[in-house]
Amino acid sequence: MNLLITGAWSGAKENIEKLEQLGHKVCFMQNEKDELPCDYDWVEGVVCNGLFLAHDIKNFSNLRYIQLTSAGMDRVPMDYVQEHKIEIYNARGVYSVPMAEYAIAGVLQLYKKQEFFLHNQKLHKWEKNRNLLELCGKNVCIIGCGDVGRECAKRFKAFGCVVNGVNRTLRQIEEFDKIYSLDDIALAISEADVIVVSIALTEQTRHLINAEVIAKLKPQAVIVNIARGAVIDSSALIDNISNIGGAVLDVFDEEPLDENSRLWDIPNVIITPHNSFVSEMNSERLTKTILKNIRLINI
Repeated sequence: MNLLITGAWSGAKENIEKLEQLGHKVCFMQNEKDELPCDYDWVEGVVCNGLFLAHDIKNFSNLRYIQLTSAGMDRVPMDYVQEHKIEIYNARGVYSVPMAEYAIAGVLQLYKKQEFFLHNQKLHKWEKNRNLLELCGKNVCIIGCGDVGRECAKRFKAFGCVVNGVNRTLRQIEEFDKIYSLDDIALAISEADVIVVSIALTEQTRHLINAEVIAKLKPQAVIVNIARGAVIDSSALIDNISNIGGAVLDVFDEEPLDENSRLWDIPNVIITPHNSFVSEMNSERLTKTILKNIRLINI
């Protein structure tokens, strides 16, 4: 198979020889926005992230295999992929562990008032805070019960939480105490102390967390978004953030987040730059996933 591989796979160059030994011809391009180093019709398979944002997938007339370096598929025209029976694989499971750890860390930062203590440390000021919260016993609602959601569930369970899920497919999942359908999301989050958003962005889930849903949250509820920014209506969140315990936001409608956004200055909001997936273990996991999937393809 003629493979176009981009720099979105950090281990690409180190594995080109291995791919060639498997019988593939490989062409490498570092930046996905650049001009292709080969003809479009040469390409039969790609390993990429946002390649089709810069290059129309229709130009790849012989494309039959896509391997994404991301877990999400929202940067790919899926209607076209399905219509043309192109095999597609994502980086399922590669980033789930660090993202789950991030969710726990963010909630604990708010619960344990870390901003207060770090501020006082800089001032060399000894001052107790009597308003710390305990995670044990809290009700956690995880919206999206895929790999990331299940890894989150395991870790919140370890802290002694009750963990419920909201999922597009209504079925029992081992790591969760109860699963709600998307239609029952308002009920599910009304019972929750912590809400973790880990569901894929689709037209069905765009602004799934809107003003009506946010109005159902408990006064001390914390919402964590490690999915895609557009799953939450950011305007509605900003307007209602003072009514809840806080938010941990790693993703946004537009990235980078505008420096004039009101979110930067809200005291009970933690902002990170789409960084929750980062781990020293990702490269190894991604390489294993890519090589495993490529071996499934008939050259």
